[in-house]
Amino acid sequence: MDHRESINTDPGVTTGAEGRCQRWRNQSGFWLLGLCNNFAYVVMLSAAHDILKQQESHNATVTTPGHLDSNSRNGSNSSRYDCNPTSTAAVLLADILPTLLIKLTAPFFIHKMPYGFRILVCVATATTSFLVVSFSSTVWMSILGVIFASVSSGLGEISFLSLTVYFSSDVLSGWGSGTGGAGVAGAVLYSAFTQAGLSPRVTLLIMLIVPAVMIISYFLLLVFPPSFPQWRSGSGLSSEQDFQERRPLITDDNDEGSVPDEKRRDNCAGNTFSFLTEDQRTGSLTFSDKLHILKGLLKYIVPLSVVYFAEYFINQGLLELLYFPASRLSHAEQYRWYQTLYQIGVFISRTSLYCVKTRRIWVLSFLQCVNAVVLLFSVYYQFWPSVWVVFVIVLYEGLLGGAAYVNIFYLIRVETGEREREFAMAAASVGDSIGIALSAAPAIPIHNYFCSL
Repeated sequence: MDHRESINTDPGVTTGAEGRCQRWRNQSGFWLLGLCNNFAYVVMLSAAHDILKQQESHNATVTTPGHLDSNSRNGSNSSRYDCNPTSTAAVLLADILPTLLIKLTAPFFIHKMPYGFRILVCVATATTSFLVVSFSSTVWMSILGVIFASVSSGLGEISFLSLTVYFSSDVLSGWGSGTGGAGVAGAVLYSAFTQAGLSPRVTLLIMLIVPAVMIISYFLLLVFPPSFPQWRSGSGLSSEQDFQERRPLITDDNDEGSVPDEKRRDNCAGNTFSFLTEDQRTGSLTFSDKLHILKGLLKYIVPLSVVYFAEYFINQGLLELLYFPASRLSHAEQYRWYQTLYQIGVFISRTSLYCVKTRRIWVLSFLQCVNAVVLLFSVYYQFWPSVWVVFVIVLYEGLLGGAAYVNIFYLIRVETGEREREFAMAAASVGDSIGIALSAAPAIPIHNYFCSL
């Protein structure tokens, strides 16, 4: 076994049939945790939109149907683009801000909250989001429900990414694949239930099974190491021990005298890889230590932000404008297929970590930016002959985004020392949320510009 895959596991239970069973349980557990963590967020976006539409129709009883139709089609009547007056990026911005706030702040204090308690908070907020949106009677209640889903997703992501450091590295592949599957499963199941005649309220109440699956996956399926801090803080060193056992957070490969004997060369990354004892690994990091780690993480956070900036600029600013009237598919059907193919691409590439890994993260970021530029020009000049060309590009877009996500976190895992790895996995997750939030800034005015032509 690769030495990088034996992090904090008991060698006595990782061999033979028992070891294979343990690995299967952990991989399956993280796959389900990834699915459940992102599922509520994905479903909330669609459900809140449906309920908001119902509330708007109820609040519009004083307006004649003819006036309603005029307002709803105003954007397309005065523009060569069939688009809504308000960009979907406006909704996206409201959805991503709670997650962004959590990812920016929580890594600095979340270690004081035991993992078991964090998972219960994620389950409680996800359950609350389903209940609030399903029984909402006003716009602000629907938005509040989406905020609860965003909090659950953000807290869950930083917690589960940090949790992977206690297991073998293949659980990261399970987590990535599960999060990719959430987009496909959430969209397909919600559409299937509503198309079958169930109301959005009943559909959301059925989805309450998802938080229950999260509890089962975490508390019953995962096989935790004996020393795992389930209901206590992970910081277990006294100040004197911490001082004696500390290692440099980033070691210069050229400084031969500073590399301890237990340091080994990481064959994949070409960097030193630290193996610390349990007490050393759980030693508390100071605020300055964390800032120093963040500085080193910029080489991962920046390309992750660029990838997500480009793809959400495409998804929320451009795809609605890529409408092909000659197609047999309606505008709504074309847009629905755009989103579905994107999620399929994300799922495939996030699952690919099992067999394919790459260090060329900046290449993925560059290619995603090329996609954004090409689709921006295609919106303006409308030179594509068929919607099928855009379908292929959107699938390719999802493949690039998912590959960047899982490979960045894999590289963080193998290139950081054990003592800082748990914080690094949580802190780097802010990259995608920053990119998503920033994408709304150009997406909204560009959408409005095209709709005004």
